[in-house]
Amino acid sequence: MTQSTRPPPKGKHRLHKLREIIHAPPGVAATMTTNAPRPEVLRYTAFSSDPAGGNPAGVVLDATGLDDGDMLAIAAELDYSESAFLTAPPEGLDGPEGRAYGIRYFSPKAEVPFCGHATVATAVALAERIGPGELVFSTPAGTVPVEVTEEGGTIRATLTSVEPHVEEIAGADLAEALAALDWPATDLDPAFPPRVAFAGARHLVLAAATRTRLADLAYDFARLEALMHRLDLTTVQLVWRESATVFHVRDPFPVGGVVEDPATGAAAAAFGAYAREFGLVPEDAVLTLHQGEDLGRPGELTVTLRAGDSRVRVGGAGARIG
Repeated sequence: MTQSTRPPPKGKHRLHKLREIIHAPPGVAATMTTNAPRPEVLRYTAFSSDPAGGNPAGVVLDATGLDDGDMLAIAAELDYSESAFLTAPPEGLDGPEGRAYGIRYFSPKAEVPFCGHATVATAVALAERIGPGELVFSTPAGTVPVEVTEEGGTIRATLTSVEPHVEEIAGADLAEALAALDWPATDLDPAFPPRVAFAGARHLVLAAATRTRLADLAYDFARLEALMHRLDLTTVQLVWRESATVFHVRDPFPVGGVVEDPATGAAAAAFGAYAREFGLVPEDAVLTLHQGEDLGRPGELTVTLRAGDSRVRVGGAGARIG
């Protein structure tokens, strides 16, 4: 597991020197609020075939009988960035027989509308039990199809996002974000305009001019958290472009009680929509996003864009932990 109960230092926080600290203090441990039997809680990593890489997620394949407090308690106990909880599909959900589900996502602090890595982790867990193929999830953000394949013993899941969009950020809000990150505006890549991008959840996209800037990440946890709550952001998607289709990314996630998310599928989908809208990549493109290297949990996310289809596909491998 990659959590730590040690509080981050006051003020700014050199993450690249503290790779073992991924989570902020979880606070008072939550407890189950109903008398429902405790379900089996699985642990999977997403966007890596190595259990020590990628982003770990809790997966509950049968959350029947659990209320919001129960799900939050399990997520807080696991202390991963998110955990996923499956329920019966809502009436009218169109999907293959026996392969459609309702799904909800909880961080250690709150419910989130969509989580890409927990979706991939859940799809891999299901594929191990019912085989590869098409899955359909009804998420709080909308319907998300997932295609699962297996080759050479490695299971890969590719989700298709909800309809994305990109919006401007006010100058004062951008200035506050940069101040919280301790990023001078001159350290931004001018080819990448700062924007808020959505593909199931809202993410502020900021591009670093150099890999050194991205690696030397420092931020004021409380200050960034306050701004993100005000703007309804899930993460800040920090990006550095290595080549035409290869990027390195990092995602502070203080609103979830997490200092940094190791691999973020929802942000990858949002970034894909953002990059296409500004002509930074072709309408038909396959992008590779490397994330987690600076935390010692390397992962790889594949973002696929298709001309004529505004939705974004995000895929990667997954593996069970333990």
